[in-house]
Amino acid sequence: MLRKFKVSNFKSFEKDFELDLTAVKGYEFNKDSVKNGIINNALVYGHNGVGKSNLALAIFDIIEHLTDKQRNEISYKNYLNAYCKSEYASFYYEFYINSKIVIYEYKKSDYKTIIYEKLIIDDVERILFDRISENSAKINLKGTETLKTEIDNDQLSILKFIKNNSDLEHNDINNTFLSLFTFVEQMLYFRSLLDRTYIGLDIGSKPIFEDIVKKNNVQDFELFLNNAGIECNLSIVDEIDKKTIAFDFDGKKIPFPEVASTGTTALALFYFWYQNIKESSKVSFVFIDEFDAFYHHSLSALIIEKLKETGVQFILTTHNTSVITNDLLRPDCYFLMSKHNIRSLSKSTAKELREAHNIEKMYKAGSFYVE
Repeated sequence: MLRKFKVSNFKSFEKDFELDLTAVKGYEFNKDSVKNGIINNALVYGHNGVGKSNLALAIFDIIEHLTDKQRNEISYKNYLNAYCKSEYASFYYEFYINSKIVIYEYKKSDYKTIIYEKLIIDDVERILFDRISENSAKINLKGTETLKTEIDNDQLSILKFIKNNSDLEHNDINNTFLSLFTFVEQMLYFRSLLDRTYIGLDIGSKPIFEDIVKKNNVQDFELFLNNAGIECNLSIVDEIDKKTIAFDFDGKKIPFPEVASTGTTALALFYFWYQNIKESSKVSFVFIDEFDAFYHHSLSALIIEKLKETGVQFILTTHNTSVITNDLLRPDCYFLMSKHNIRSLSKSTAKELREAHNIEKMYKAGSFYVE
């Protein structure tokens, strides 16, 4: 699980900007929204332009150099903050993996160029490579004693180099080191918008309807849409060199994209990824930007419930205040974001929040503040 994340000098984040998912309160309701003392389900609110999308890009920057999964390099143009004097962006991740706290820090001068990396597992420094002042890395992992520690390629992560070029001894620390890669490789970011942008988990373009057919999920997709309030019958139809999905109007079949509304199309995109998310071992962490941009309020709540059922850790950005309710999550799971910081509702007021409080009404009345 992701415990904490901090970034500076990246896009809109000039100074340290920290997301703390360990700032939990002892609420006795919606306990499943917190696991191992970490927020498992989070919704992020903020005005347009405060950096919600940039927060997602910052968290998923790690995909570029630790994995071979899907990237979206065009989104990482204008990498460094325009106001900051530093020549590199700094990233700090704190994970909870195999019951251990794993801290990974790195610095980059651009999307691909790595100038510093440090890995700490259980309060012990395991890897350090400061390319500015050192020619070689310091490695404290059993099985790397004879490994070459000089790397000239500044686009190659020392962590990835160790993983691919050493015969690591089987022990708790090394297993946690390898599990870090598994977690990062299973991270998924996508936007619930028409551009279908995604980062992580997979690679290449994804034919949504062909994939649903291939996984034999057409009937389940039909049920999903009907539960979402979209009354329909679906059928499989043949197109050139592929099978796809069509709406079935008493025998008249029309391809899904030709008649689906924007909201229904966005729902299909969500279901496409949901097929993977509900397989608990396949996805570790999900970030959906503007998750309900085209949804009715009741549908937004349904999507949150569906995600909660999977057990996967997720962060959603939204402007929809109707889902700010203790029936869905709890005050420490709703986050307010400004250009300078982000914190939960429970940390944004001096008032002691209880289950009976109407926190949406309090939000609209300006009861919560963020600097």
